[in-house]
Amino acid sequence: MAKVNIRNEIRFILNGEDVTLAKVAPDETLLDWLRLNRSLRGTKEGCAEGDCGACTVLVGKLSANGPVYESVNACIRFLGSLDGTHVVTVEHLRGEAGKLHPVQQAMVDCHGSQCGFCTPGFVMSLYGLWMKSPNPSNAAIEKALQGNLCRCTGYEAIMRAAHAISSYGKAAKDPLAVERKAITARLEAMHDGARVEIGAGKARLVVPANVDDFAAVLDKEPGATIVAGSTDVGLWVTKHMRDISPVVFIGDLDGLCTISEDKGVISIGAGVTYTEAFSTLAKRIAALGPLFDRIGGEQVRNMGTIGGNIANGSPIGDTPPPLIALGARLTLRKGKKRRTIPLETFFIAYGKQDRLSGEFVEAVHVPVPAKATKFAVYKITKRRDEDITAALGAFFLSLARDGTVADVRIAYGGMAATPKRASSVEKTLLGKPWTEQTVEAAMAQYATDFTPLTDMRASAEYRALAARNLLLRFFAETSGTRAPIQVSRHEAA
Repeated sequence: MAKVNIRNEIRFILNGEDVTLAKVAPDETLLDWLRLNRSLRGTKEGCAEGDCGACTVLVGKLSANGPVYESVNACIRFLGSLDGTHVVTVEHLRGEAGKLHPVQQAMVDCHGSQCGFCTPGFVMSLYGLWMKSPNPSNAAIEKALQGNLCRCTGYEAIMRAAHAISSYGKAAKDPLAVERKAITARLEAMHDGARVEIGAGKARLVVPANVDDFAAVLDKEPGATIVAGSTDVGLWVTKHMRDISPVVFIGDLDGLCTISEDKGVISIGAGVTYTEAFSTLAKRIAALGPLFDRIGGEQVRNMGTIGGNIANGSPIGDTPPPLIALGARLTLRKGKKRRTIPLETFFIAYGKQDRLSGEFVEAVHVPVPAKATKFAVYKITKRRDEDITAALGAFFLSLARDGTVADVRIAYGGMAATPKRASSVEKTLLGKPWTEQTVEAAMAQYATDFTPLTDMRASAEYRALAARNLLLRFFAETSGTRAPIQVSRHEAA
């Protein structure tokens, strides 16, 4: 690998100002820095875990067509991850001739704010949406605001404000649009191809120059914390007070942020976010679209990565079960060496994955199911949007011409210590006619495959019952029948 230049500072644009920082703690959040160092207190701390949206700001990152601005949670976004970006806070919004910005004026006139604590976050989420879609649909507004919670207004007034924004101004005349070329040039000048290293000893952070440099860095320091979107690691700091030093930030890293398709297999770089993957996956594998729309809020999807969701190894991660059911494979890299394994074998036990010291997830390869096959994903949560999974079932089915099961893969999250296939259920279904009787006979095998736990999200009994009923639901949806849903003994009584 060619020698990489090293820079000992991060550089980004804050609103209209170029910022250079040589002293950045590895676990310093953007929210704390904005409020404590820059006195920009319009960005609020509500939950400190990426749920409420009161801390929402926009972060613009370079693309082939200039900056792409996305809403993010400043409370779990680390300052060290912002090299080469444009951070926009609510203080930067301005209208013509000293007036309020169109988003702000719409919120005022439509009575979209009561106590006001969450209002700056709503304004920034609506601002990001308005810049992309000046006349959004109800569905688009609801999606953009999934990650913003308000205990006062009931949201109807905010929805009215979202529809009214363009009556107060034109998105094409907004400063972010007018200054786009100038901002692009400034960001391009910051992207010098250097590795960033700040701090000394363990208390330091590294931003690799590219994926090859990342491999070299991790090979020398295999115990470093790898941070892509920080939607999980951020909580290690804000909620668990964990020491994560040293940290290697890999968000937007060249070589990890590509998504492509070849011969019916979609390859997704480990740094690709849910938002970036959505259009391709929702188009090619339709069942993944509704699932992705329920992963966190918009801010979380803009930050979180599919590779991080896999590498995390959580038993309730939303992407591993459907990817396992689809037969996905995983590419792992250590230095210059790579190996590709079935995704399901990556998960060994709770907190343990098949990853060598200094090895990292580089990409996941997802086969697009043939048209004749059937595929579905079902996510169970206490509330529909922005909630952590209690149980998730993914089902892949291929039928022979005579109606018997030629191939079946069933994977669950939230039912075991790792994402896990229902192997006994699959064996019972394989080669049998796809009928209600076959499915009901296979349901008895769930007790062999899973022993779920009781926790704050669901009881063991509920999880076991729900898992069985998801198979019945899949059968009903793929056979055009109305299969009876089982109930617990308490409900039956």
